[in-house]
Amino acid sequence: MENTFKTKYLILTGLFAALTAIGAYIYIPLPISPVPITLQMFFTFMAGGLLGKKYGFFSQLIYVLIGAIGLPVFAGGAGGFGILFGPTGGYVLGFIAAGYIAGMSKDSFISKLIYMFLGLVVIYLLGTTRLMYVVQVDFIKALTMGVTPFIIGDLIKISLAAYLSVKLSNYIQY
Repeated sequence: MENTFKTKYLILTGLFAALTAIGAYIYIPLPISPVPITLQMFFTFMAGGLLGKKYGFFSQLIYVLIGAIGLPVFAGGAGGFGILFGPTGGYVLGFIAAGYIAGMSKDSFISKLIYMFLGLVVIYLLGTTRLMYVVQVDFIKALTMGVTPFIIGDLIKISLAAYLSVKLSNYIQY
């Protein structure tokens, strides 16, 4: 029974790494920002919400590592280690932390929503910091480029991820 449980979570960890990669292909570039709209965050938060902190973390770590070695899994089909040092690198690295933080939640919608929001804040902090450094803009300009256009959509994504995580958790657990 224990091996079946671990095998199931390992499979789901790989699945969420793949779903995050697929979410990167749902890509809307913005003229005011080097950061595009994607569905990566939705799958990051679903991973944490359904798999817990350990496997949520590992799903996003796997995603980032396969992108870093050159597979075209980042936004718009990009890949390679250089992406992590570009203007969107902080957001991508933030997915790892957010998968962990979202996984710290309990099984209620409110708990999941709170932890997913905290994960979103971490993504925004890491992303904005990296964006400031790479693009050479001040904090307010970086927020305008890398956070403001995304807030409403990201709040919808985490709300949906929190709701679905609660509803689907019965299918993941024994």
